[in-house]
Parts: sequence; structure tokens; C-alpha cells
Amino acid sequence: MNKFLFKQIDNTGLSLFRVVFGLLITLEAFGAIATGWVRRVFVDPDFTFNFIGLDFLQVFVGEGMYLYFVLMGTLGIFVMLGYKYRIAMFSYAILWTTVYLMQKTSYNNHYYLMVLLCWIMAFLPLNKRYSLDVKFNPSLKSIAVSQWVKWTLVLQVGIVFTYGSVAKWYPDWINGIAPGVLLQSKSHYYLIGDLLQQKWAHYTLAYFGIIFDLVIIPMLLWKKTRLLGFYLSLFFHLFNSIVFQVGIFPYMSIAFALFFFTSETIQKRFKLKKEIYIENEWMKPKYNTNIPIGIFVLYFIVQLVLPLRHWVIKDDVLWTEEGHRMSWRMMLRSKKGVLKIYTLDQETGEKSRYDYKKMLSPKQKRAIATKPDLMWQLAQKIKEQEKKAGNDVKVFFNSKVSVNGGPYFQFTNDTIDIASLDWNPTKHSNWLFSSPKDYHRK
Repeated sequence: MNKFLFKQIDNTGLSLFRVVFGLLITLEAFGAIATGWVRRVFVDPDFTFNFIGLDFLQVFVGEGMYLYFVLMGTLGIFVMLGYKYRIAMFSYAILWTTVYLMQKTSYNNHYYLMVLLCWIMAFLPLNKRYSLDVKFNPSLKSIAVSQWVKWTLVLQVGIVFTYGSVAKWYPDWINGIAPGVLLQSKSHYYLIGDLLQQKWAHYTLAYFGIIFDLVIIPMLLWKKTRLLGFYLSLFFHLFNSIVFQVGIFPYMSIAFALFFFTSETIQKRFKLKKEIYIENEWMKPKYNTNIPIGIFVLYFIVQLVLPLRHWVIKDDVLWTEEGHRMSWRMMLRSKKGVLKIYTLDQETGEKSRYDYKKMLSPKQKRAIATKPDLMWQLAQKIKEQEKKAGNDVKVFFNSKVSVNGGPYFQFTNDTIDIASLDWNPTKHSNWLFSSPKDYHRK
């Protein structure tokens, strides 16, 4: 194991990935301000739906988040340039993880992937080439790195795409229904809008998505299919960027190719100084490797098991959302909900409809009707606010949900006081109705 993990390889591709990754996380931070995302998610709302148990993060909500993201963008520039790399990368990892945990109404898989990659990158020696750290301290320079650095990133990316493929193996995706729903709002696109509404386009996206996610990493690993895999990756991710506007993820995914091409190819294509490590020696570590290898193995066991947790939770994750996050369930479905909330005054016995919309931002209103954990959090907040007003109330949610354009089905049991219940992320919420046998049954 040691001889494999600590074999020395050229670090050209990995060092360039640091540059690209730094650029992308810089754009993510400054772009969040420029597009109004920070305002919509952290400034306009009175509160955010943070991960349950982390309410202390509410202290950050407000206009101070603009400066917070400016700081992140600055740190991203430091990462890109390789300046004070470890400090900058660790700092960005802490700040971005906090952003991720602070809110759940705006969710993309690349937010979670960025959390993982930021922490992984913080531990990798990727500032030893093409960096200001080397310019200011030439003794840091090295053109080689241990092989475990590359394989840590390759394994992480491989898990993302493999689970992304497996998650698509469900009827609405295979039948082209889910892709059709995702594409129906794109009819106005210049040239391709009408094409995207065709049934064949929905099936093409469905099956190409399944196959691409499953085979792209093996294709990039195998020399004979590497170039074809790169061109497919370029097409697929640029298509996703143009059609679905999914942020930096497509460009990050294209940059993953730097892990797979030879240093000779990369230096030639980018017209870099030809300086390649070819000795392939094994460098014996100066420390006991049992603990680092143990952490390495444990981390990837967690990464393999965590996306499967919904299988031990009752009912269908597509319906309940229980086990959906951190599972690489990317662009799988479209859900809409209609929600009414009622409170029952326990002193007077009066039951009345509660105007919850005044508490929420537009983005929060769209999310609340389909996500049980957000409902539970809002129920606690309503009960708390009513208690401050001198009222002891029960809180009931009446939600109906449509999946992938199908009819609306009853989602919550509106006879159960949600505010009186505890939240357990490892168990099914018994106040949710069972998933319909057919989401499209009339």
C-alpha cells in the first residue's frame, strides 16, 4: 500500500488544477454577489433554514454576508496564485462550509462537492509549482508529488459521477418524463429551444446522462479512450452550462481532466516550460503512515455509504426528500407544492389559517412546501413566535406535492402537530403520507 500511495509522479496537472480551482471558487464567491444570490439567500430573508442544530449560524445572516463573500473571493485569488496557499485554502474551506450549512433553500450538488474538494485541497501540497509561494521561497519547489494526492481526487470525482448515474435509474428518468419537465422551460432558447421540446431529445438526455456519468471516469483513466472521453466531457458539461445554468460545476468537471492526461500532453497544450518528473521513485515517508492511511480509508467508506442512507429510511427518497442531500442526486426531478398552515390555540380551541408567507422570502416560499425538514423548522419558529405573543399553539401543515409535472398528492398529515415532534435525520417522519404508486396517476 505504501509503495503505491507514495510513489512519486509529476505534479503538472494537479498544480494547474489548483490554478483553475482557485479561479472557479473566486468566481463562485464574487458571482454570488453580482448575480444577487447573496442578497436573495442571506440578506433579504429574516432568517435562513440552516442545517438543524446549527442555529448559532444565524448570527451571520444580513448585509455582512457581502463582506463575507468578498473575503472568500479574495482567498480564492490567493489559492489560484498559490499565495499563502494552505492558509487561504483552509480559510476558504471553513467559510464555504459555513455557507453550505447556513441555508438549505438554494441547493446544488456542486455546493456540497465544493465543501469536500476545499477540505481535500487544503491538505494537498499543490503550491509547489506554478505558485507565488515558490517564487517567494524557491526551496518549496518540487515537480513531483506522491501518487495518493492524485488518487484522492480521482476517487472523490469517481464517486460523484457513479452515484449520479445510479440515481437516475428510476422510471420517470428512464421514460424521459423528468428530462422533459426540466427542458420544458427552455423553449425560448435561440436555435435549440424547439429541439429541446422533442421527445427524442428527452430520451437522448436521459440515456446519455446515465451512460456518461457511469463511464466518463473509466474513459479518462484508459489511454485509448481518454481523448474521446475529454471531448464528450467538453460537450456534455458545456451543454449543461448553456441549457441549465448550473454555476461553476460544468467547468470544474471539465477541469477534472487535468488529473488524467500526461504531463507531456498538458505542458505541450498549455505551452509550459518542459520540465517533467520521470524517475517514478518510491519515497519512503518519514512518519508512521498507519493513521493517515486509516483516515484515507475511513473517509472514502463514509463517501461510499452516505449516499446510500436513504435505503434504510422508510419510503421513496424521491417523495420524502429524506436522504436526498449529500447523495449526488443531481437534476433528477422537478417538484412543486401547495402549502397551507393552520394553528390551534390550545386555550381557546380556535383553529385558524396561519399567514406564514409574510415570514419567508420568495425563494423560501418555493422550497418550504416540498421539504419536510424545512417544514419542521418553520413549525418550531411559528410555535416560538406565538409563545412570545402569549399563545400556546399546535401547528399543522397541509401540503400537496406534484412530482415531475404529475397530479398533486397529499404530502403531509394535517392532523399531526409538527411543532410538538422531535427531528431525527436517520428516521422517516411519520407525519408524511406514503409515496403514490404512480406519480402520474390521475
